[in-house]
Amino acid sequence: MFETRRLSSKILLQLIVTLMVIPFLFPLIAMVQESLAGQGWANYRAVWHTGVLPDFFRNSAIIAVGTIVIVYGLTMTASFGFAKLRIWGKEIFFWMMLAALTLPEVVLLTPLFATFTRLGLFNTYAAVILPLAALQIPFTVLLTRNFVASIPDGLFDAARVDGAGVTKAFWYIILPLTRPIAAAIVILTLINTWNDYLLPLIFLQTPATQTVTLLPQFFVSEFSDDQTKVAASAVISAIPEVLAYLSLQRLFERGLTAGALK
Repeated sequence: MFETRRLSSKILLQLIVTLMVIPFLFPLIAMVQESLAGQGWANYRAVWHTGVLPDFFRNSAIIAVGTIVIVYGLTMTASFGFAKLRIWGKEIFFWMMLAALTLPEVVLLTPLFATFTRLGLFNTYAAVILPLAALQIPFTVLLTRNFVASIPDGLFDAARVDGAGVTKAFWYIILPLTRPIAAAIVILTLINTWNDYLLPLIFLQTPATQTVTLLPQFFVSEFSDDQTKVAASAVISAIPEVLAYLSLQRLFERGLTAGALK
């Protein structure tokens, strides 16, 4: 690990890092200040007493968990296949999958709307879970493939000698050794799912199914555009993902840097 030894270098580095962080902290500080303006903590009590927060949080939690399960399961199996299994044309399939990263979410709305309407999935959790999972899998596979490729082949050779097949090698070698990258996948998927606005806005039309990203929009009409309470709802909606990141911070950082060296 590189380390700065001179005091001047440490001060300069600290100054640079601080200047880089300020643009990201300023909107958060402004949002918290706005939420406490006027009536202070009473803004949060007013938002909570509407009684709709549990429903919005439940919907977001269901969608987040469903998306994470799909993304994690398919990412691990696909990465294992691309990195360690001999599959004809796997590089072609890999780059075809990466081409999906170039598709913006908005261009998929019309075909998704027609498909979900025909299948009767409109205004259901599946209408958001399935597209969100499909949009995130290419990037998570790209991230995880290098991690899986860095696992020594000798472990798999030893497993074959002991009579283990592909399924047991995946279960007893891949899954235990990929916990750091799994934490990164869980956090990235949680953040992207929790913060997604467009898909819930289009495909979830009733408060019984809507997510926390639509809370500010709901409270604009609920409180006659009282921005202090709208900001309070935005702060409340951000708390779960902040806690999730703080809880898995070390594994998240390890997962992002893993696979860089063999």
